[in-house]
Amino acid sequence: MKRLLSIAALLLATSTGSFASDPAKVKIGILLPLTGTFAAVAETQRDGALLAIDVINKRGGLNMPSGKTLLEGVVQDDEAKQDVGVRRYRYMVEEGVKGLGGQTFAPLAYAINAMVSKEPLPYFPVCVMSKEAFQKGKLAESTFATAYSPWTVGYMAGTSAVKTLGKKKIFFLARSDSFGWDIRDGVYAAAKEYGAEIVGYDEVSLGTADFTTVLQKVRAAKPDVFIAAQFAADAVALLKQVQQMGLNKEMTVFNAFITNVVAKGLPPEALENVYAMHYFYHDLSEHPDKELAKGAKEFVDLYSAKYGRPPDAYAAIAYIGYMEMFRGFEEAKTFDPLKVAAALRAKGGQFMTMKGPARWREDHAAEYKNAAFLVKGKGAKDRKGEWDLFSVVGSEGGEKVMPTLKSLGY
Repeated sequence: MKRLLSIAALLLATSTGSFASDPAKVKIGILLPLTGTFAAVAETQRDGALLAIDVINKRGGLNMPSGKTLLEGVVQDDEAKQDVGVRRYRYMVEEGVKGLGGQTFAPLAYAINAMVSKEPLPYFPVCVMSKEAFQKGKLAESTFATAYSPWTVGYMAGTSAVKTLGKKKIFFLARSDSFGWDIRDGVYAAAKEYGAEIVGYDEVSLGTADFTTVLQKVRAAKPDVFIAAQFAADAVALLKQVQQMGLNKEMTVFNAFITNVVAKGLPPEALENVYAMHYFYHDLSEHPDKELAKGAKEFVDLYSAKYGRPPDAYAAIAYIGYMEMFRGFEEAKTFDPLKVAAALRAKGGQFMTMKGPARWREDHAAEYKNAAFLVKGKGAKDRKGEWDLFSVVGSEGGEKVMPTLKSLGY
């Protein structure tokens, strides 16, 4: 009898161990600054991540070797602070998360990436990280960045301003950090390539409230287009003051990277005729690519059914990141970080998104056919509803809008 019990215990242990890598439910980390400067944007990122988890769970879970595996989203607030974010990341790892995404504050994403380099975990930062982060050897083997660097944002903005809008004289306003400087370098590269002139430059720190002095310089320089790197609350403050001073009547105003959160924070008269690059805009019904429009609408309908409003750009960034994490688990047939990374890079790293085809580059950055859409702000008279904020004028994408791999040391 004792021998039979021992054999039974051994079989139970063996059985339990064989399924240890594929439990019935696994935890997925969602770490974002849900309080503080970036809270409004972070909320949309959280919602995109949770929607991705819902999509997988509603089909029964991940298709893993032992069967279906459900997902549990574990949400924590990093407060956009290095010490808080690192501490809560470690807590999530101790809690056994199988993958993690998040961050709106790029320096924190880079700090977490450094920890992932030492102790691998599938990590999907869903913010715009600095160009430097994509240099050879910087991103961990299991880190994949759904959004590109600010350099690409700037290059797309500059290209659109010059090629699409026909502008030749640019005044550029940076933010005094890697985000602003990378956008500046991208704008300058596009200006040089397409024959535009930089007629003025200035930079201000994150959190600047009064742009009066800068805007007086802009007016004196008499540019064709004023391109600004400001984002989130800073962009709202800037664009309000641009309208109050009447600069939007004297030149084309171009906010390099925009979201619906920013647009909703502006009075219609301050958003009217402002151009910007939008990672994903919810209404692509007039886009000439009907397959793109169809795929975008399917995602918008899915998101709207859950949240009662259309998805913003950063919700799309997060959704793509988490869906790629889950695709990696299924393709690798394991939660092992390095095997997941290899699976994502297989077959040319190609994958599909709500904004068209994409691929993972060697630098672990996502390259999109439609990296961003050129949008134009609508005034009150042109809006057909609460969320009718922009018209889509064009798009930029492909390898040409990314820093060359050679320039990054590959």
